[in-house]
Amino acid sequence: MAKINADKLANHCNGKLLPVYIVSGDEPLLVQEACDTLRQGARAQGFSERELYHTDSSLDWQQLLQSANSMSLFAERKIIEVRSHNSKPNDAAKNALLEYSKNPSPDTLLMLIFPKIERATQNAKWFKAIDAVAGNIQVWPVGPTFFHRWVDLRLKSEGLKATSDAVSILASKVEGNLLACVQEIQKLKLLSDGSTIDGQAMANAVVDSARYDIFSLVDRATGGDARAAVRTLQGLREEGTEATLILWALAREIRALNALFFAKQQGGNLDSIARTHGIFDKRLPLVRQALGRLKVGQLRLLLRQCALADRAIKGASKQNIWSLLNDITLMLAGVRALTARSLQQQLEQ
Repeated sequence: MAKINADKLANHCNGKLLPVYIVSGDEPLLVQEACDTLRQGARAQGFSERELYHTDSSLDWQQLLQSANSMSLFAERKIIEVRSHNSKPNDAAKNALLEYSKNPSPDTLLMLIFPKIERATQNAKWFKAIDAVAGNIQVWPVGPTFFHRWVDLRLKSEGLKATSDAVSILASKVEGNLLACVQEIQKLKLLSDGSTIDGQAMANAVVDSARYDIFSLVDRATGGDARAAVRTLQGLREEGTEATLILWALAREIRALNALFFAKQQGGNLDSIARTHGIFDKRLPLVRQALGRLKVGQLRLLLRQCALADRAIKGASKQNIWSLLNDITLMLAGVRALTARSLQQQLEQ
């Protein structure tokens, strides 16, 4: 048995290939890419023909076994690819794989593609027999903890540069769906002019060209135009914009205002601190206006409301996310939508 990390499969394929490879996992994109890498490596070593089988009721395993053990009409080496819809083959499959494992053909590369294989199946006689002569590539899902880094690495692998904010927006947009993420990255490649993609550019690219955009929402709320801000929020909701993206933009603005408020109290350079938060000359008047309108207690409450909204998005709070976003928008614009008691009760839920 040779366990092969999917990330190192390309290097493995530069050497002598094994007669059998088992590719398993429940992440379709990563399984597909592992198979693509194996095919490319095999073709480079003379495996120029390919036969594809699916394990439905019509599959004749003895015929497949005969094909694997025979040379092709033109004496070419070949790839036989078997895609299984489950990790528990029937008796005919088990017997065929047991037999083939005793003497695999050097002129055939057998690829067995399964969903995630449970431990009980790995302990079965047929699996141990084929595994003994195979390269075993187990593909694992990308967990939430590492998903941000995975998105960042995937962008870089496509020659794209993006800020941390931009990566966060894309990660939030696709919600762990790797296929959707790759599709968005391909779209970004078409739109990219080679410069670093920042948060605003990423949001504009992935929000599906919404008529109302989240940055207009932030500007209107920061500028104190409550009516226009709420109207923009409603438009975003109606056009299907994810609440995650809206919260990200509002929370970023509120964190920046907090930092600027304390810098102002301590006599710091507002312009310099504003630039570190991505606020440049065009938006400085809006920000100064908000700092003159909002008090420290309101800014702290806004941060707590953002934290509550984040919990609501993740299912850790029963609060309605759109009501919370509406309250945040109004308070940022200088309108108190809730009484002090109601606000406290909301935050305690």
